[in-house]
Amino acid sequence: MTSVDASPTDIARLIISCPDQPGIVAAVSDVITDLGGNIISLDQYSTGVAGGRFFQRTVFHLPGLAAARPSIEEAVQTRLAARFDMEWSLTDAGTPKRVAIFASKADHCLLDLLWRHRRGEIPMDIAMVISNHPDLADDVRPFGIPYIHVPVDKGDKAAAEARHLELLKGNVDLIVLARYMQIISEDFLREVGAPVINIHHSFLPAFIGAGPYRKAKERGVKLIGATAHYVTKDLDEGPIIEQDVIRVSHEDDVAQLTRFGADVERAVLSRAVQWHCEDRVIRNGQTTIVF
Repeated sequence: MTSVDASPTDIARLIISCPDQPGIVAAVSDVITDLGGNIISLDQYSTGVAGGRFFQRTVFHLPGLAAARPSIEEAVQTRLAARFDMEWSLTDAGTPKRVAIFASKADHCLLDLLWRHRRGEIPMDIAMVISNHPDLADDVRPFGIPYIHVPVDKGDKAAAEARHLELLKGNVDLIVLARYMQIISEDFLREVGAPVINIHHSFLPAFIGAGPYRKAKERGVKLIGATAHYVTKDLDEGPIIEQDVIRVSHEDDVAQLTRFGADVERAVLSRAVQWHCEDRVIRNGQTTIVF
């Protein structure tokens, strides 16, 4: 997975999906060429040549992109979308996505994202960190990111979500749950107007509830993993973006298992957030295509 558009100037990303049929790649290339663009990279995938669905991520350079954007959008809509029954989006690679990070008391995923953001490894602007606890405020302050404490009353979670919506609606393009230990309601997901990415540990067998690493040690688990996925109304069942595992030993105690788990969680979450911010992830029902 390359990053040819890592330092974008007048670089656009065209993401398309449509029923698979002949001529899609040629038609997209013709439109970009006619507009004066130069294709830098092109990734494509079809679920099947007979009755399948086609997906494509095209990165191209076009001088004066901002001024040309209305012409690009009109050409895509009239020459491509209507012809191929196409869903599409066009983004300027030079405009980072605005991101809000939710956290609770665990700091490993949050600080990893803040560090990678400061180093310019992920093309995003972190608008705010929101937490149901005040514990991590001092850790976030050196990064110059607003830290907003919104307590969650178990008897009135709707009040906290209403405050979240006040802060978020229209202000962010992505929400990241960096070990935020609260269930997100269906109402919030419907109202917020931005996708939500979550990270959680992955074991086989699954260990539900508190103390998963203690339970894993008791059962002699040999693999610890993590899963990053989009959040839907069905708890922990949204489309998966990235997963990884590491091998552990019977010699590892609960503290070591917990540390190993934190390592894989932050790596998986950072990759998922980076790929989303680079428009590499296309949702297709309950699954994803990641270019």
